[in-house]
Amino acid sequence: MKYPTPLATWFEQISQSVQSGTFARISLAKPTRQADDLKTVDIRPITVKRQLKLSFTYHYKTRDIVKNYSTEESFPILAKLLGPTFVSARLYTLTADHILNVKGKEFTPFTQPAIYKQAPSLNHDRAKNRLIEGSDKPWLHSLGITDASGEVLKSAQDKFRQINKYVEVLDGLLRQTPRESWKIADMGSGKGYLTFALYQHLTATMGLQAQVVGVEVRADMVKLGNDIARQNGFSGLSFVQGTIADYDCSGTNLVIALHACDTATDDALAKAVKAGAQLIVASPCCHKQIRKQLNVPAPSNPLHPMLKFGTYAERMAEMITDTLRTQVLEAHGYTTNLFEFVDTEHTPKNVLITAIKNETPHTAEYAAKLQAAIQTTKQHFGLKKQALEDLLA
Repeated sequence: MKYPTPLATWFEQISQSVQSGTFARISLAKPTRQADDLKTVDIRPITVKRQLKLSFTYHYKTRDIVKNYSTEESFPILAKLLGPTFVSARLYTLTADHILNVKGKEFTPFTQPAIYKQAPSLNHDRAKNRLIEGSDKPWLHSLGITDASGEVLKSAQDKFRQINKYVEVLDGLLRQTPRESWKIADMGSGKGYLTFALYQHLTATMGLQAQVVGVEVRADMVKLGNDIARQNGFSGLSFVQGTIADYDCSGTNLVIALHACDTATDDALAKAVKAGAQLIVASPCCHKQIRKQLNVPAPSNPLHPMLKFGTYAERMAEMITDTLRTQVLEAHGYTTNLFEFVDTEHTPKNVLITAIKNETPHTAEYAAKLQAAIQTTKQHFGLKKQALEDLLA
């Protein structure tokens, strides 16, 4: 098949990088309307029965589909995707990054310095391999997760699983929104387990530049985090003392708030939206604001048999609160998702809200429709206030 010269050259760069062992990955981004709910395609090298393949992960809004092809089989597939479905593609190699932008039938290539420093694992069954291993991670020992030899302590197994699940989720989101460098705020970072894990993954595994700040109100936790970061040579990782409400998120690309209590989650989400953050990740807890407003309805109301019980009313308050949060985020230009973070046998705080900023703003008509949906939800449950909505009003 004959391809336009810039595309043919890009395919040749793929072939050469695969043959030389410098291939890292390919990302297809900036979907067109024709893409529908296909958001990105991420391509990585794997080995299947001792043969090198390119593994295509099609990231849809609610699911992922994986297909494996040889290098040569990949070219016609990429040719069909570039232009009609995506208008930007990036080949990451260990020597340089080769970008191809599409406008109409014209392909515009350019090259940037490589951001990957080491080749990715070729393991096919990557999902069963932890992204963060205990060995050769002194910070895990300093945080009480591993012993001096790098073995995970029996008492820390659940926390170690949580760390890896967290990094797995973030890895997928980061690959959907590729950047050369990230400025990240971890709001309410606590002891910093997940802050350290994310920094390690970004810089060592993904080869990206990152400035990560853990925001924590407790002075002893801030000192501990900074000491461990310094001991491990993590120059881009720091911890500051302060509250979520007071921290300045200006210029931040990714805002994280795991287990911020009650409306502190809303403070973090509002900070992220106002900063124009590209990614937002939150795991809320203690949904008190809505619970206080949620009254037991009259016996004639179909919800009465359920909400007359305090336990069910609390669960309902959690669902309503987080649903409203996603609605407000969507009204402010984000695509959201809400799913289980870690199995409930490992931690009770298991709901994760993720939000990716849309590249194009809503039309006035669609924005009004989203705002009306928020009011409908509030009215249905007799609610007068929701913190995130008020903070962004």
